[in-house]
Amino acid sequence: MRHRSSVSVRRGAQSCWLLGGAGALVLALTACGSMTAPATPSVTPSHPSATPEISVAPSAAPTGADAALASFAEVTARVWASDSRAQGRAYIDALEQAGFAKDSMQVTADRSTVGNAAESLQFSVAWDDTQCLVGQVGPSTGEPVTAVLPRLADGACLVGGTQPIDW
Repeated sequence: MRHRSSVSVRRGAQSCWLLGGAGALVLALTACGSMTAPATPSVTPSHPSATPEISVAPSAAPTGADAALASFAEVTARVWASDSRAQGRAYIDALEQAGFAKDSMQVTADRSTVGNAAESLQFSVAWDDTQCLVGQVGPSTGEPVTAVLPRLADGACLVGGTQPIDW
């Protein structure tokens, strides 16, 4: 019995040490946090009823693949909302109609090797020497996903096998 009570005492001491250490850490972090409070700029209007004017620097307008991504995403969403949502060709044809170059596109198979609908379908447009517009749709994806991604070392946009776009 004596051995059991000394274990309980040691466990109690360890718990107190852990709680004390945690409390010291919280106190130290709280003290540091209050020392680094962000400074708020003061605005003094020139006229008591004047509203202070806040100037915001314009953000850089997207260019290149980033600018094309909006159109790519819109086309992807439109096809996803149609009855052709599970057909790779539908995405390629819609992207071509929107002005994307068909000869720079890739698409994965929309059927598995045993004939089932693909759980995920990917398609892409090589935008320049370094970037790709990539889309992914399918039951495993949920909502369509589109992104600008770097081209692969071999120059392709998609990893693995793709189907020929020969129509």
